[in-house]
Amino acid sequence: MNFPFYIAKRYLFSKSSNNAINIITSIATLGVIVSSIALFVVLSVFSGLKNFSLSFIRTVDPDLKITSVEGKSFFYSDSIQRLLIKDKIASYTKVIEERVFLNYNDKSHVASIKGVDTNYLYVNRLDTAVYFGNWLNYSAKHTVVVGSGIANALSIGAYDFLESLKIFVPKPGKGYITSPKTAFSQVNTQPIGVYRLTDDIDKKYVFANLDLAQDLLNYKPDQITAIEIKVNEKVNIKKLQSNLQKEFGSKFKIQTREQLNSVFYKMLNTENLVSYLVFTLILVIALFNVIGAIVMMIIDKRDNLKTLFHLGADIKEIRKVFVLQGFLLTLFGLVVGLSIAIPFVLLQKKYGFIMITQTLAYPVDFHLINVMLVVFTIIVLGFIAAKIASARISKKLVE
Repeated sequence: MNFPFYIAKRYLFSKSSNNAINIITSIATLGVIVSSIALFVVLSVFSGLKNFSLSFIRTVDPDLKITSVEGKSFFYSDSIQRLLIKDKIASYTKVIEERVFLNYNDKSHVASIKGVDTNYLYVNRLDTAVYFGNWLNYSAKHTVVVGSGIANALSIGAYDFLESLKIFVPKPGKGYITSPKTAFSQVNTQPIGVYRLTDDIDKKYVFANLDLAQDLLNYKPDQITAIEIKVNEKVNIKKLQSNLQKEFGSKFKIQTREQLNSVFYKMLNTENLVSYLVFTLILVIALFNVIGAIVMMIIDKRDNLKTLFHLGADIKEIRKVFVLQGFLLTLFGLVVGLSIAIPFVLLQKKYGFIMITQTLAYPVDFHLINVMLVVFTIIVLGFIAAKIASARISKKLVE
């Protein structure tokens, strides 16, 4: 057996004659255990919160979205349809999106109308977010579904036949507006459902039939503003995006869900990084206990170190003893910490015994990358702490 490793293992698991050193070592070990638990749980919680937040984005935004580079709209043609008939594409839908002015019972709100066709729910399952009323009735052209933010702002309910939701959009043209009555196109609609996702989305979109949006904007039957695509499972979205971009050419822009919500993704990643750095700093502070425990052990074993030195062990080997001792202490704390933290995260994910609200459990996700990150962080910092402490050993100390 390796000589420094054998001595380090003996020092780690044998009690010191000085009870204060035993207490300091126990505190140092407990600090590593608690830090391991905290770091892994926090990373798992942020993974859960990230997935929970992105679930709303996945509901309303497609895997890929095709828009025109020049102008707001383009014409859906047979050539475009042929490019979209691929095994990798599960479904696609034609949409129209434009800013509009809403009026209901003398209350006003600025939002966006999103005209969708009958394939929309095959791409985005927004009907799952409808908590009051129903999704669009495609056979009833003037039905709409509004967000809860819009419903609250305008005091809208579903199936209120006494008052219609008026949607206005400026007519295209040049020059000054001479008459407000003739400057806007208007349609009267009937809200039949209210959906709830996030505050921003709930205040932004009114979903309507594609035909209604085309009439409101004076679009031709094949004129749309975007095509939204759902990709089959296990398909490389980035590769498909690149292939479609080559086929559609420079006149079209093809974006992934992450690109459509780049600011939101950056915010989530930044929060995750900041949390990791903060808890790593806490871990660094906890590892000062490891340094203190090793230094105290060096002082306590000074006579033994002199004996080892006179028996032929050099300073490098003696230092290695305490580097390995600190490493083993850190490794022991890491294993115990993860043995507690991993089952805790898995149980929370399955049973949700810690709740945010009465109906919503605190979201967590188990990812192997989080385990590897905790292991790497604690082992590296523990090794550095042990090296710092073992540097206390000098020839003068053992002679």
